[in-house]
Amino acid sequence: MEKYEIKSEVCVYDDSELSAEDREIVNLAKEATKNSYSPYSKFKVGAALRLADGTIVTGSNQENASYPLGLCAERTAIFHAQHTHPDQPIVALAVAAYANGHFYPEPISPCGACRQVMLEVEDRYKHPMRVLLYGASGTHVVNSVKDLLPFQFISTSLEK
Repeated sequence: MEKYEIKSEVCVYDDSELSAEDREIVNLAKEATKNSYSPYSKFKVGAALRLADGTIVTGSNQENASYPLGLCAERTAIFHAQHTHPDQPIVALAVAAYANGHFYPEPISPCGACRQVMLEVEDRYKHPMRVLLYGASGTHVVNSVKDLLPFQFISTSLEK
């Protein structure tokens, strides 16, 4: 048997410690929760991303009575960015969740499907994507999607 440890570095910032650029996309992710269509779960998620050229794209979760047909905020923003700016890597993505009249105290993390899509985008452009997960108690920041998904399935995995 072989045993090894996997480590991810996560930094936790309060709002005043974030750079102006990071604070901007966190605030836009929070604002994007207002555009969530979530009549079933009442769980409003917003995302905002910054492209390499400075363009910002937002998204929110969109539910459907047939639950599997909904779409998460992260993928809504990513797919829109990839469609409208296919030549631009995503350099940072912020996520915020709102329910029961307040933002969640602790950050929520992207689901597995969103992590996989984020990883593919990071791999496609060969550019790390910083991920900012907002919670009222602090924003958790990782410097690459690989910190959220340490075992990766990417295009080169199909070649092995």
